[in-house]
Amino acid sequence: MILKENRKLLREILNDIRHDMTDEEVLNLLADSKISVKPESRKEKYTLGQRAADTIAKFAGSWAFIFSFTGVLVLWMVVNVILAAKAFDPYPFILLNLVLSCVAAIQAPLIMMSQNRQEEKDRQRAENDYKVNLKTEIMIEDLYDKVNAILAKQSALEKQLRAESKKSEKKDSCTDEKD
Repeated sequence: MILKENRKLLREILNDIRHDMTDEEVLNLLADSKISVKPESRKEKYTLGQRAADTIAKFAGSWAFIFSFTGVLVLWMVVNVILAAKAFDPYPFILLNLVLSCVAAIQAPLIMMSQNRQEEKDRQRAENDYKVNLKTEIMIEDLYDKVNAILAKQSALEKQLRAESKKSEKKDSCTDEKD
């Protein structure tokens, strides 16, 4: 929803810029635009599946998961080697391979769902950064132009003062010669 609004806003801005808007007009247009709320500060309603995917992805990407999963694998193999003839999954560990395949088949899509949501949040942050940077750039350009205008006026005033100073010096020297 916000992404569509931002795209619409950017299209409007670009169309207006193409019609030779001044920097001040672009700045006013951007100042009136709304910068979307930070994704992490928004209270989004996640479904149970989305919350589960985020939790699993967070745990699956941790050292705790790696150590605990390695421990389970080693325990599985040790128990089956010790039980030998009575083992529930003898040496080639076919059942273990099936369990590992199922875990990977379920875990991968859950992690991808979580990453897709994170990517959307990153995209929104990038759009916000772009808007802020664009506003800042235009404001800096505007300030630069104003400073240049002030310096030009100051330079003109200095020249005018020098010219008047020379005229008054000439008048003073002329009046001194007459006296």
